[in-house]
Amino acid sequence: MSLKPERKFYLKQFKAISNAISTYEDFNLLVTHLVEGVCRAFNVKGASILILDQIEQQLFRVSSYGISDEYLNKGPLFIDKKYCSIGTGKVELVEDMQNDSRIQYPEAAKKEGMVSMMCIPIKYRSWGIGVIRMYHSEVLNLHESDVDSLCVLGNQLGLVIENNGLKNFVDHVNMAIEQLPPRMTRGFCK
Repeated sequence: MSLKPERKFYLKQFKAISNAISTYEDFNLLVTHLVEGVCRAFNVKGASILILDQIEQQLFRVSSYGISDEYLNKGPLFIDKKYCSIGTGKVELVEDMQNDSRIQYPEAAKKEGMVSMMCIPIKYRSWGIGVIRMYHSEVLNLHESDVDSLCVLGNQLGLVIENNGLKNFVDHVNMAIEQLPPRMTRGFCK
C-alpha cells in the first residue's frame, strides 16, 4: 500500500514560476531555471525540457538538470504519438524505465540510476509541442494537485515557446529585409 503523496507545490511557488515564465526575456535562462526548480521542488534525480521537431518526429533537449552528459547523448529520442504525452496530451508515468516498452534506452536509464519518469505535456492550444520530463531513482508518486500545477505550467511554457519561435522568425525576416537594397523596399518598409 503506497502512502498518499505530500503536496510540495503550493500557490507561492506556482506564482513565482508563473511570473518567471511570463517575464523572462532570455528563453535559455528560463528553461534552465525551470528544470532546476522542478528538481529542487520535487526532490527528483533530474529533469529535462524537450521540444518536438514535427518534421523528424524527434524530441530535442533544450535544457536539463541532474542528468549526466552520457545519458543526454545516448541517442535520438523518437516519439510514438499513440503512447507519448505529446500525442495524447495527458501526463504519462513510466514506473519501471528498465522494463517498459515505451522506453527507447532502458540500459542507459539503468546505468544512470533512473527507475521512473513522469512526462508533462507542453502544449500550445491543443497541439503537443514538447514535454517536461522528471526522472527519479524510485517510483514517482506526486500529489494530484502538483501534477495539475505542472500541467498548467506546461501550457504556459508552450505559449512562451511559440512566441519565442514567432519572434525569431520575425527577426530573421527583418534582418533579410534590412539587407535588401533600398530601391527594393520602397513602399514596404520605413
